[in-house]
Amino acid sequence: MAAVRRTPLMVAIWRLHRTAFRLSGGRLGARINGMPVLLLTTRGRKSGRPKSVALQYVPEGAGYAVIASYAGEDRDPAWWRNLKVHPEAEVLIGGKTERIRAREIEGPDRERLWRKAAALYPGYDEYPKWTARRIPVVLLEPIA
Repeated sequence: MAAVRRTPLMVAIWRLHRTAFRLSGGRLGARINGMPVLLLTTRGRKSGRPKSVALQYVPEGAGYAVIASYAGEDRDPAWWRNLKVHPEAEVLIGGKTERIRAREIEGPDRERLWRKAAALYPGYDEYPKWTARRIPVVLLEPIA
């Protein structure tokens, strides 16, 4: 599948998907482009209010690797900016909610997880061509 640009129509579709995913407890829309989906709820870095976003992920050990691509935009997505201030959050996957702590992945692990994600959604390889920023790979690790 080709990479998707962030347009008003796509934003509306993503919002509908997030709502359906949440209302179904993570059952509707659990896969997009061949990748599993989770609902990440962060705390707003300014407001402190809960903010949710549906994200594709790659399983990594007990955690989940997500790509902060923001569809190739020149700024980081709000969810990643929120996690940099408040790294603890929640994920909903398959009807189960768990607490996580986020951290950015660098080096060989970043490259390995990027390749794993791009193998499922080749659009990830297009996004770096559209932006000057280095797109973060973020690991969401369960909190024991």
